[in-house]
Amino acid sequence: MRVAVNAEQLLYRSPGGIGRYTAGLLTLMPVSRPGLEVLPFTARHSREQVDAALAGAGVPEAVRRRTVVLRWPRPVLYDAWHRLGRPGLAGVAGRDGLDLVHAPSVAVPPRGAAPMVVTVHDAAPELFPETFPPRGRRFHAQGLAAAAARADLVITVSQAAAEEITGHSAIRADRVRVVPNGVAAPVVDPAARDRALDAAGLGSRPYVLWVGSLEPRKGVGTLIAAMARLRRRRPALDVQTVLAGFDGWLGDGLIAPEDRRVLGGSLRQLGRVDEETLWCLYSGAVLFAFPSRHEGFGLPVVEAMSQGTAVVASDIPAVREVAADAARLVPPGDVDAWADAIDGLLGDDRARSQLARAGRLRSGAFSVERWVAATWSVYQEIGS
Repeated sequence: MRVAVNAEQLLYRSPGGIGRYTAGLLTLMPVSRPGLEVLPFTARHSREQVDAALAGAGVPEAVRRRTVVLRWPRPVLYDAWHRLGRPGLAGVAGRDGLDLVHAPSVAVPPRGAAPMVVTVHDAAPELFPETFPPRGRRFHAQGLAAAAARADLVITVSQAAAEEITGHSAIRADRVRVVPNGVAAPVVDPAARDRALDAAGLGSRPYVLWVGSLEPRKGVGTLIAAMARLRRRRPALDVQTVLAGFDGWLGDGLIAPEDRRVLGGSLRQLGRVDEETLWCLYSGAVLFAFPSRHEGFGLPVVEAMSQGTAVVASDIPAVREVAADAARLVPPGDVDAWADAIDGLLGDDRARSQLARAGRLRSGAFSVERWVAATWSVYQEIGS
């Protein structure tokens, strides 16, 4: 089976969870299904940029060599796809043609001869429009409409996401397949972890970790306000707050200046980190905090759980579904409740250990093997 996959997300400044999903399609799927030939394509970039981005995401050289770079830059290409229905993917198909096109986001190419699956991760811009810039809202609305018109099947990552997508778009429920994300959790060597934490300037001091893209929906301001409230309550509290991830959008004002001042040097913003450092951060954290207002899945929750780190997270539909009873759930945006939950867990080794054990067990439900098998089933359903 020859499957064309839009790899453009890997070239975003902030690839986010969709970037990790796209990387999985290009790396895990062809390895696990030897009869599957994956053909990546991107918008216009230099070959050096494309190869570096795909290599950085772990895409094998054999797959990278097959990448087709289209002629139009991303903004023009996506607008043309959604508004004009062109250009097509003839250059990707080549003489041998395609058996399937997979769009891993709502950047939906025109429909050609091959059937199409589109992954829609959530309907966040329709539910929380104030947390996206105007262009982002417009792109997502157009992409949902294109998915409804062009996709044979739509994959989404949770039942909660499926319900919001069918409730806020023209995509019918009978065309949606729920395929939860999978996590390939490495075994982190303690010595390597200590070296990585030293290199990040964290040393041996305990820290509460957050991972994600810095944008309004992720609730970072709630976490920082809660940690600042704890510092005001207990000035001697020796716990760092570590933020790791990409710059997103509408980031100005996410963290209140007064909260930043109170936390001082205990607030560490690491920015984007490499894969090895990311897993070391998960493994070394005393607690993982996930204060999002909305998620389609909440991949960092499962990643943290897989490393035996206790999780405190927002009590929202997707996180309830994914974490079940293996995380401490707190109302999103409630700074007092977040401060109390974090304070309680920091002071209760037994409760943290119980959550850590439950989380590690729960993370096993989201293996990459299950993800690959379920995605392959969708491919076969369309191709049959």
